[in-house]
Amino acid sequence: MHEQDVAPTARLHPRVLLVFPRFNPNSFWNFRPAYEMYGARCVAPPLGLMTLAALLPAHWDLRLVDRNAQELADEEILWADLVLTGGMLPQQNDTLAIIGRCRGLGRPVCLGGPDPTSNPAVYEQADFLVLGEAEGIIDRFVEAWEQGARSGRFDAEKFKANVAESPIPRFDLIDFKNYLYVGVQFSRGCPFTCEFCDIIELYGRVPRTKTNEQMLAELDRLVELGYRGHVDFVDDNLIGNKKAIKKFLPELTRWQQRHGYPFQFSTEASLNLADDAELLAMMTAANFFVIFTGIESPDEDTLVAMQKKQNTRRSIAASVERIYEAGIYVTAGFIVGFDTERGDMATPMAACIEDSHIPVAMVGLLHALPNTQLMRRLRREGRLFEDYNVAPAEAGDQCTGGLNFVTLRPRTEILRDYRRVIEEIYAPKAFFERTRVMTRKLKRRSFGVRSPEIVKGELKLLARACWRMTCQRPDIAWHFWKTFIHCARHNPEALEAAMMNMVLYLHLYPFSRHVIAELDARIADMEKGAWREPGLMPAEAEPEPALASFGLQAAGA
Repeated sequence: MHEQDVAPTARLHPRVLLVFPRFNPNSFWNFRPAYEMYGARCVAPPLGLMTLAALLPAHWDLRLVDRNAQELADEEILWADLVLTGGMLPQQNDTLAIIGRCRGLGRPVCLGGPDPTSNPAVYEQADFLVLGEAEGIIDRFVEAWEQGARSGRFDAEKFKANVAESPIPRFDLIDFKNYLYVGVQFSRGCPFTCEFCDIIELYGRVPRTKTNEQMLAELDRLVELGYRGHVDFVDDNLIGNKKAIKKFLPELTRWQQRHGYPFQFSTEASLNLADDAELLAMMTAANFFVIFTGIESPDEDTLVAMQKKQNTRRSIAASVERIYEAGIYVTAGFIVGFDTERGDMATPMAACIEDSHIPVAMVGLLHALPNTQLMRRLRREGRLFEDYNVAPAEAGDQCTGGLNFVTLRPRTEILRDYRRVIEEIYAPKAFFERTRVMTRKLKRRSFGVRSPEIVKGELKLLARACWRMTCQRPDIAWHFWKTFIHCARHNPEALEAAMMNMVLYLHLYPFSRHVIAELDARIADMEKGAWREPGLMPAEAEPEPALASFGLQAAGA
């Protein structure tokens, strides 16, 4: 801590408001039509803030407001002695707005999380910066606050937090009805060295894991609070520590069996999961039903250059098919804009997605995140834009806000390639065909007998989805019913997976149209000379050192 101002008195039982900032609305991950169909207000609750809440003193009076699920009233800020907030880059705009509101109302605000940790200079107006994993730094902040400090900066040692001592998150602070699913976390870190990824900078290359007992206690707490359904392991790569996860999964399966399989799980994992039949079988037995994986590019030279060698020397389509055969379907990330791209990248990328039969593919533009190898290289080369670390107000995520650097390939070529991929893969015919093939290949199994209440709820949801797809979206009704009937006839066990993907299309198709319109406008501006390249960061300047994050939020594997 340094340069702190100390107040003479402090409340014995401080009132603390935890605020999760709103994500930019124009994001691939918004999924609003999907979560509204399920009766939710947003996708997932703020696991980082709930974990932070569990680390704070028991005598502190806590409230949590998720700006993605509810509004933040001035009265709530005025109630608090202290506001704790922070998040990721797509939350930067709202985080800054929260700081402004708190300061305007005379309440001190403390920031942490991935973006403040990587971008502390952007958040200078905050009274406190707590940078690093919460388990390794929050006690020092609490001690300073209770001694009267009213400003300061606290920096955790990198990768030193002992996650085996992390408490059960305060799930009781949220309303489960607001969310599509709930998150838990088993490990932090990833063994790979992808140039564009900030996970190894935030959490390190040696994945640290919780104990089996810790994880089962968290699931016990969810059951105790009445939660059932989808639980996401937010790990950036669940299989990064294979020894640990292989010890945990049999325990998780036995827990599921004892409790009648109350949960179905999703997670993020690297594509080499497909090489380990034993691990796939373990995940299937525990009722994992979907994984997100970073494929990034079908071009092997590009994969080598970005240091994602785990995806080279393999058939991506065959790897995905092995995961489908295990009963787990795949969503995946792809990136356009690498230096090594040559000529037409749209054709092989769209073909890779089609050949792998991945319905939901998150395709984005390359973005140099703060404190990554990519950022440091581009800065050394004098190619990084001055405002590379500032989130534009209109940008949702890297789908429209990427390429924050001077590209080697003509920028218009990259944008046209990107546009073609988005247009081709999210055309109704292409999307629903991938869904049909995926459901034919998916070897889902049944897990126990569902209660009458659950079956009734699922039937209501099915009726709602069919009505939306037929009456509200007549343009896709034929594709929907063709896919629904095909799956019901040929592989009814995969019908739930088919419905999940088709419901997501209610967001993905209009989102793809939004991205295409943005790209068309940007390309038109470039062609008529109306676009001006931003200024560049000085090539000789040294970047700030990377720190660990207390945000506990997922990125990509």
